[in-house]
Amino acid sequence: MTPRKPEVLIPEAEVRSRVEALARQISEDYAAVDELLLVGVLKGAFIFLADLSRCLTIPRSIDFIAVSSYAHSSRTSGAVRLVMDLRTPIEGRHVLVVEDILETGYTLEYLVDVLAARKPASLKTCVLVRKQRRQKVQATVDYLGFEIPDVWVVGYGLDYAERNRTLPYIGVIEPDDRSA
Repeated sequence: MTPRKPEVLIPEAEVRSRVEALARQISEDYAAVDELLLVGVLKGAFIFLADLSRCLTIPRSIDFIAVSSYAHSSRTSGAVRLVMDLRTPIEGRHVLVVEDILETGYTLEYLVDVLAARKPASLKTCVLVRKQRRQKVQATVDYLGFEIPDVWVVGYGLDYAERNRTLPYIGVIEPDDRSA
C-alpha cells in the first residue's frame, strides 16, 4: 500500500509563528530565574523542543524523558509507564515539561505527578497540540500551541507508525489501523 500524503492542518509558517510566540511568553515568565530546565518528552516533542529552545532568550538546559501509553495500538490504554528517566536531578530547579500532544491527559498527568515528587522549584507544562474533546483527566497546560480537532495528526515530531515525524507542518492522516 502506498502511503498517503497528509493533508495540511497547520501550515509551517503558522507553526513557526506560534512557537516564537510561546518562546517570547516563556522567556518573559522565566526572566528572573537563573536557568530553566526543558524536559522534552520523547519521541514526539524533539522537534518542537529544539525550535522552542532556539527561540528562548533566557538561560536554559535540556533533558529528555520517555514514557509509553500506547503499547502496540493506536489507542491509549490509560496505563502510562516510564521508559527512560531524566539524567538531571530537578530538585530546586525550574522545570518546563515540553510535550507534543495532549489527548486523554493520562501521560501529562503521570509526568507532572512523577516530576512534582522530585521537588522542583517550579513545574509547568508546554504542549504543542491539544485535542480537548478527548481529555479524560484534567491535566494542566500552562503554555499551549494549538487546539485541534479529534483527528490523527503527523508532522513536526508527531507520527503515525513512526512515519511523517519530520514534516515541517502539522498534517492530518487517516490511520491504516481501523481501531484508531
